[in-house]
Amino acid sequence: MIVRESIVIERRFCGPPDSGNGGYVCGLLAQRLDGTAEVRLLKPPPLETPLEISHDRGSGVRLVHGPTVIAEARPARLDLDVPEAPALQEARAAMKRYVSEDEHFFPTCFVCGPARRAKDGLRIFPGPVASRGMVASAWVPDETLSDAKGRVRPEFVWASLDCPGAFAVLGADIRPIVLGSLTAEILDLPLSGENCIAAGWKISSQGRKRLAGTALFSEDGRVLARARAVWIEI
Repeated sequence: MIVRESIVIERRFCGPPDSGNGGYVCGLLAQRLDGTAEVRLLKPPPLETPLEISHDRGSGVRLVHGPTVIAEARPARLDLDVPEAPALQEARAAMKRYVSEDEHFFPTCFVCGPARRAKDGLRIFPGPVASRGMVASAWVPDETLSDAKGRVRPEFVWASLDCPGAFAVLGADIRPIVLGSLTAEILDLPLSGENCIAAGWKISSQGRKRLAGTALFSEDGRVLARARAVWIEI
């Protein structure tokens, strides 16, 4: 049976100023499926606009705006080797090497925007960890992101798996890139106030496409969630 429901992506959850953060939107769709999911973003998700989600647990989920399909999600398998987590202190040090607000393409991005303040954006600022060939950021999710039991809601875990991948695959000639697809698996939901580590690493690149891996770790290095992303240079 196909279930239809209406949603509105609040402006708080933007990536670029006028569209939804890709990881967050992917998470909204993916949580309507069981287990690992692949979400393809076909159009920029509009903000503050009534959208429709249609979902069938046996096949997939669609986000639509009138006749336009914005995103599609389906059950998937994730074949991804996750490297050892950096230490929390390494992740905190890496944040000091993050780009400034003036250098950032989308400084108000919900996940990685340096213009966002505490309890507004996630404030995940992934900087290079040269000795490990990855980028990383410490992250302490706040209570605005949690459910009644204090666990971080799935859409925000998906969001945390988004931007670290972008900074892992940006080249020396930095050009804007956008998320094309995200395949993710949540193993455990962190708690509000828990020290976490968000990390990303480059897998490969081909033409305008760049493939990245990301993971969310607990403070002791346990994998909480992992993802593989396709980024497109614009």
